[in-house]
Amino acid sequence: MTVLLALSSSLLWGVADFLGGKVSRGRSTIAVVLLSQAAGLVVAFVVAAAAGSFADPTGYVPWAVGAGLAGASAVLLFYRALAIGTMGVVAPVAALGVIIPVVLGVLGGVMPSALCVVGIVWAIGGVVATARPAESAQRAGQHTRSVVLAVAAACGFGFLQYAISGGAAYSTVMTMLVMRCTSVPLLALVLVVARRGAHGAAGGFPRRVVLLVAAIGVFDVGANLLFAVATVSGALAVVAVLGSLYPAATVLLARVVDHESMSRSQNVGVVLALTGVAMIAAGS
Repeated sequence: MTVLLALSSSLLWGVADFLGGKVSRGRSTIAVVLLSQAAGLVVAFVVAAAAGSFADPTGYVPWAVGAGLAGASAVLLFYRALAIGTMGVVAPVAALGVIIPVVLGVLGGVMPSALCVVGIVWAIGGVVATARPAESAQRAGQHTRSVVLAVAAACGFGFLQYAISGGAAYSTVMTMLVMRCTSVPLLALVLVVARRGAHGAAGGFPRRVVLLVAAIGVFDVGANLLFAVATVSGALAVVAVLGSLYPAATVLLARVVDHESMSRSQNVGVVLALTGVAMIAAGS
């Protein structure tokens, strides 16, 4: 059951990332993220009410607020990178956020395991390999921007993971709820400012797109819940490794649905990055 839960969470994350990148192409990334986060907020509220989590100790609040700020920034950068770049490259690079909690642990006096160190080296090597544009890819400048955005998103995701782990010590469900209570108003404000700057140029979404973006938010919350349950029901090392493989689903969907092509060095880099992420997760 633990393996199934962890793999299911990984699959939901990967599908959500793929859909988020697709929907963001040619549309306002801020609006896409806001709508998906709002849908996640509704689901998190329902889950919190059903589980009676509102009475949980409130130590999660500062962690959840920090997670909301980091998460909103990271997803904005990530979806933009997916929209302008090669998903098969962007997704594994953004997954390297797992390095951040390790670095923060070192700063706090916790030395990483040998497996973590090797995984970090492998993952960085993967990023270097994927950063080189393929011959048939978009022009080099756009590819480079997508990789830079993915690296920035990885930093945000890393701080998000660190903050979630701190809040989960008090309440996993309430951490997710307050995260979105923080990110949704912030994103709404950013969207209003952006639209004023664009003199109202941004338009609405068709109903089909709205439903799809809402599904992304539901998938994201569902993945978080499944992952949290898996960490309780089984070995954390196993769950962490399986949960960290979510970029594989995004890469596979990009290959099958969008027929993305990558150079040999990029393919090697993706494998190195994913392997490094799994090693870091297992050694943490």
